[in-house]
Amino acid sequence: MQDLTMTHDHIRATTVNGTDVFNADGEHIGHIDDIVLSKVAGNAVYAIMSFGGFLGIGERYHPLPWQSLSYDENRGGYVVNLTREQLEGGPNYERGREPNWNDPELEGSISRYYGYPMF
Repeated sequence: MQDLTMTHDHIRATTVNGTDVFNADGEHIGHIDDIVLSKVAGNAVYAIMSFGGFLGIGERYHPLPWQSLSYDENRGGYVVNLTREQLEGGPNYERGREPNWNDPELEGSISRYYGYPMF
């Protein structure tokens, strides 16, 4: 079977989960844990990045606007133009306390923090 991941821009969500995330300096800062999709628009809204912790303890989940990610084929992962400190200060939640993705306040806080328009 031919590997088509490098010949076009379509990819299965299950393939994205676990993909590494780097900052602009090339520092590995986490990995994609999940993706939040719009049921109406049919597009990815947020990448949920797993960040921090050790062996799953103290790990935090950071919803990043999908448009803040760019895929770098050389790194085999996504790049965000954020520092570790910016991520630590951004909207996040802990395992087992997933937010209400339909809450306009959540969407507004993510949009304001990262400077991307709300959907």
